Amino acid sequence: MKIIIQKFGGTSLATQELREKVAAIVKKSKEEGLAPVVVVSAIGRNEDPYATDTLLNMIKKTNTNPSLRETDMLLACGELISGVLLVNQLLAMDVKAHYMSGQQAGIVTDGQYGAAHILYVDVKNLISLLENNITPVVAGFQGVSENNEITTLGRGGSDITASALGAALQADIVDIFTDVEGVMTADPRIVKNARLLDAVTYNEICQLAREGAKVVHPRAIEIAMQGNIPLRVRSTTQLDSAGTLVTNSLRSAYGAAPMIRDRLITGVTYASHIVQVKIGNDTLENEVADIQLKVFQALAKQDISVDFINVQPNMLVFTVPEDLAEVTVKILNDIDIFPHLEFNCAKIAVVGAAMTGVPGIMAKILEALRDHNIPLLQSGDSYTNIWCLVAGKHMEEALAALHDKFALGKNSDG
Repeated sequence: MKIIIQKFGGTSLATQELREKVAAIVKKSKEEGLAPVVVVSAIGRNEDPYATDTLLNMIKKTNTNPSLRETDMLLACGELISGVLLVNQLLAMDVKAHYMSGQQAGIVTDGQYGAAHILYVDVKNLISLLENNITPVVAGFQGVSENNEITTLGRGGSDITASALGAALQADIVDIFTDVEGVMTADPRIVKNARLLDAVTYNEICQLAREGAKVVHPRAIEIAMQGNIPLRVRSTTQLDSAGTLVTNSLRSAYGAAPMIRDRLITGVTYASHIVQVKIGNDTLENEVADIQLKVFQALAKQDISVDFINVQPNMLVFTVPEDLAEVTVKILNDIDIFPHLEFNCAKIAVVGAAMTGVPGIMAKILEALRDHNIPLLQSGDSYTNIWCLVAGKHMEEALAALHDKFALGKNSDG
């Protein structure tokens, strides 16, 4: 039995016409001798009747600080609706199908409401359905604690469900169907000559996802990587496109996979609405180490996660999301720290698995920014990333300039 996981996002299920397309994809897989396990998200996006954000806004109108337990119970209804609708669409097309909640599918979590982690998956119910030629349609984004409490996995959690089922069932592949063709070298809404990547490594797509690309949840990539399960990002409507294969292996269940070239740079991505926080010489004149520790302890105590951290002898710099700037300043003021804030910043990430140890990458980045008169506010790096902080007004220009500098476009050889 060749098991495949097929996950369909909310936009792929938003209309009757789209649900018919989804059901046709599932039916075709069965006709090809495969055993699909389908994972669904809630229908549509914010303001659509059954979308997760819509349900969340409903409860917040009643209580601005709602019970986390009851919130998870409400949010789990979104996938119930889409799952039941899809099952009935499949039945109407003579495909045996059965809806399963996260609990019924055996997804057991650590019990943390709103951001649960999967502990294990008991696959016996899924296997029983597959052995009887019945297609399971599983609610994504949710599971159940060991105390039988419904929990949700956080935003983008249906991707996590799909990867977890893929690993637990040792599936041949996990297909993530969405409204985009696959993973691009940059956001095509900003960079017009961005191109589709035929294949990327787990590490590359995980870095792209963490730095702003929204195609697949980073935790889903990590689970697929741990289980060594190939993952593919595909379009629900452009079925003639093979999408993007995510794997570290040059061969998949479907035969030869595209060679993942030892390319220098894979893509560029971004995150916006960032505030840079600087604590300078006037504060750090004496007892520098103690003050630095004091700053991070105070922020951690209030659950403020900081990013892009530079700790220097006479300067402490980091970033926070725009919506946390006010509370961050208050926390620091309470310990007699008065930072300088740079609002409306954007973080550009240049990602490439092969950049480690290669000289000249930073030089090229600085050349691209200089040629477009874009000041660099801050930078950082890891084995596969170089980050640049720029003013938000320069974000789109910087993204396009770096994309061109590393010859990532459709008409280049990069």
